[in-house]
Amino acid sequence: MIHVAEVVRARGARASLCVLREGRVVLDIGVGGPPDALFWIFSASKPFVALLVHQLAARAVLDLDAPVARYWPAFAGGGKGSVTVRQVLSHRSGFATARGLAGDALTMTDWPRAVRAIERAKLRWEPGSVAAYQPIVYGHILGELVRRVTGVPVEAVLWSEVLDPLGLSDTYLGLPASLWPRRVPVRGSGFGGPLTARMVNRRAVRRSVIPAAGLSTTARDLARFYQALLDGFAPAAVTEARRPSGDVVVDRTIGTRIRWAQGFQLGGVGRPMGSLSGRETFGHNGSNCCIGWADPDRRVAFAYVTDRLVSGHSAAAHLGEVADAVLRTCD
Repeated sequence: MIHVAEVVRARGARASLCVLREGRVVLDIGVGGPPDALFWIFSASKPFVALLVHQLAARAVLDLDAPVARYWPAFAGGGKGSVTVRQVLSHRSGFATARGLAGDALTMTDWPRAVRAIERAKLRWEPGSVAAYQPIVYGHILGELVRRVTGVPVEAVLWSEVLDPLGLSDTYLGLPASLWPRRVPVRGSGFGGPLTARMVNRRAVRRSVIPAAGLSTTARDLARFYQALLDGFAPAAVTEARRPSGDVVVDRTIGTRIRWAQGFQLGGVGRPMGSLSGRETFGHNGSNCCIGWADPDRRVAFAYVTDRLVSGHSAAAHLGEVADAVLRTCD
């Protein structure tokens, strides 16, 4: 694993990397800060809220193939009445944003406003017809669904159903004020990077409940999360969340080749999970800044969190390089 550490340090970013194999820590390094520093992990947050929905479905609290509007009637606005829970989970709901990406970003800290915007959003494609990634509204749709069927805010359900049972005491959906000194500011460069960094570094953003992008956590906790999924936590929910929703597609939102499951991205495509990743690998990238995944065949759980938000393909290539360096040591 020496080469892996060299690749991480050479990039010059503040970062943490934790790798477990067969449940044992084989690499745990931090660059530029303490190991308990709390990173904003962008869309690497999405599997947590998706898993909650699958857990509720496994208990028959909701039906994945039912329209979202069965549980949230106003969601049907804009022609969305037929959109199913499963289509949302697999990014095939027929719309990628509610008010455009910038508009969604401006309302993501205000839950009632974000919900109203989703209710008014109109379809762009026939539900189920294309893969179109939802960067922000994905989490508000699923989070509001969780709230409506349980009567409890999504952050509280996440704590009681996932974080507390797994002992993930350094993972927060909405950073507590007392932990503000432990947060790692995001550094952005390239097109849009500095503006995004300024936005997500605001105290109001870090403290808000933004399920699609707003988890604050450590590499150790993120790796433990994926190890728990390998070890059999919520097996029915995890099996369904890992189920492929199709083969490789060019996603209409992000414009790259990807294999979607129903809450996870799948391996076997190349970066950012690496050219050596297997088709059974599952996880999620976070703006090519942070990533977590699990490889069931190699029994590897991987978490890499950084403070560097960079536009272009180089960041995804770097994540893939680190993943391949790890996987080579496991083969």
